[in-house]
Amino acid sequence: MDTIHLLPDSVANQIAAGEVIQRPASVVKELVENAVDAGAHRIDIVAVDAGRTSLQVIDDGKGMSETDARMAFERHATSKIQQAADLFTLTTMGFRGEALPSIASVAQVELTTRMADSELGTHLVLEGSRVVSQEPTACAVGANFIVKNLFFNVPARRKFLKTNQTELSNITSELERIVLVHPDIAFTLTHNGSTLLSLTPSGLKQRIASVFGNRLADSLLPVEVETPMVSICGFVGKPEASRKRGLQQYFFVNNRYMRHPYFHRAVQEAFARLIPSDEQVPYFIYFDVPPADIDVNIHPTKTEIKFENEQAIWQILLAAVREALGRFNAVPTIDFDTEGRPADIPVFNPLDTSRQTPLQAPTVKVDPTFNPFRTSPDLTSPPTPLSEGRGGSLRRSGESWRADGFPNSNKPPQNWETLYQALSPLEDQLPSLTGSEGINGLTECQAVLSDRSRTPLLRTGQVGGGSFGSFLQYLGTYMVTAVESGLMFIDQHRAHIRILYDRYINQMGSTPLPSQHYLFPEVMELSPADAATFAEIEPQLQRLGFDVNDLGGGAISIIGYPAGLDGVDIQRLLVELLAAVADRGTLTAEQLFGKMALTLARAAAIPVGQVLSQAEMHDLVEQLFATTSPNYTPDGHLIVSILPQDTIEKLFK
Repeated sequence: MDTIHLLPDSVANQIAAGEVIQRPASVVKELVENAVDAGAHRIDIVAVDAGRTSLQVIDDGKGMSETDARMAFERHATSKIQQAADLFTLTTMGFRGEALPSIASVAQVELTTRMADSELGTHLVLEGSRVVSQEPTACAVGANFIVKNLFFNVPARRKFLKTNQTELSNITSELERIVLVHPDIAFTLTHNGSTLLSLTPSGLKQRIASVFGNRLADSLLPVEVETPMVSICGFVGKPEASRKRGLQQYFFVNNRYMRHPYFHRAVQEAFARLIPSDEQVPYFIYFDVPPADIDVNIHPTKTEIKFENEQAIWQILLAAVREALGRFNAVPTIDFDTEGRPADIPVFNPLDTSRQTPLQAPTVKVDPTFNPFRTSPDLTSPPTPLSEGRGGSLRRSGESWRADGFPNSNKPPQNWETLYQALSPLEDQLPSLTGSEGINGLTECQAVLSDRSRTPLLRTGQVGGGSFGSFLQYLGTYMVTAVESGLMFIDQHRAHIRILYDRYINQMGSTPLPSQHYLFPEVMELSPADAATFAEIEPQLQRLGFDVNDLGGGAISIIGYPAGLDGVDIQRLLVELLAAVADRGTLTAEQLFGKMALTLARAAAIPVGQVLSQAEMHDLVEQLFATTSPNYTPDGHLIVSILPQDTIEKLFK
């Protein structure tokens, strides 16, 4: 009996939908890309409940005929290519003919479309790949897609959709990748009746500023190079714009978004030794290559692209970014804003007769009673009465004076020993490092750094009381103390992260942390994706001590921030918080708060290299061992390590 058979179209479409349509953001991506291919000058996206209830994409492109509207929902039906050779000359976003049938197989779809040379358009209704109705209608030129009840016939897929704010963040992220390569097209994004994005045709840098804010756009450097193999243009961030996460990093090739870790390393290589190794910079880089030199048909989402001359383009990209950095460093800063500043102060010239009031040299008044050579009086005894000396000057009785009226410098002042009572010999100040509370075998200080201006590598001291005695601080990073089994090393930065993390977690569900308020609130611009994430975590931010108001239109007002974060860039911290939440995946409310608490603890923790006093080290260790898990940070990094005594003894054989 034969066992191989063809799958029905409805089943095949649902299989394709599993790869092409993963969430509402996938629907937006496919429909907006089709609108771009149709030559639209304006595209409007309307979402209800982050696309769960409905998604609508309206464009003013060339539209479709009655027959094309019906054919567009057939599997592998496309107007983009006709033969296999066309894959090597692609200039459109879509070409497989899988998007529309995949969407129709898992949703209820309505299409209203009309071409410019037709008096009437067509209205098509589909449900689960089945055509319900098709009839002529009056409508505007272009296409109007309405996708309702996504995954209505695939309950498992609908169940695993994330929260509305998460899905909305994904929608805005997909839309950002499209609007950045088409600044000549107007876009709007509306969610539940609120406009989140409204973009008018503009230049590329202005489009970046409209999406991500002027603060990011002002920190970008232009990149431009043209070769027979590839043309590269765009922008990279200045070194001071670097940070660990929450960055806008985009590669585009032939107006198509792509992910390319190999080219990403080229950008990082250009910034080597300019930024910390664990930080990155934002960039918006556009490649223009012959279509025959790339292959976009290697992944269902078409975000992974194969280059024929990958290594050569890597070298060109590295050189282009380095050249941009070189131009930035070489061009001096010229300040043309001199209005209101004082004029240059003229040089004094006593021979200048052009002035009505001649310049006069300044005069200095000298106190005739001041004597810089007079010895200091005894501060420990009552002042002696003053008597009038020769020439009318005043002097203390009992002082030895020379014939010229100056004090006798050969005779030391009285009670001079008291000036040095506060200073004791060095060996008296150093604590004893022997005994049960010290390090065995270390009996005396063998050397002292002669350069007192440098931070010492090893600081010692003894704290009375508590369960810990002597502490050593090495390199301003590690605290060392003796225990029964050997030497215990504690990373002070990680220890403080654990302490602060537990403190923030304990605030969950209770009173908010205290806030430090600005004298004048700061306004911060958010991208649409960050604005959606902010709306989701705003209650948690309030409990962490942030006092923030949503001004609408992607702008927020920062009124206050958690106490203890003085000196921290609060706007940068908020961006990192939003990025940490956006990368979280599926988390419960407790896990979400924990991720935010960890990000905040990292920002507020004692920095590496900060010198601590003995009391500070003692308090830090006491608080560490009062936490739930003193050995590891919340993300699994080691805090405490013990060097066993037998290992130390083996070192000395």
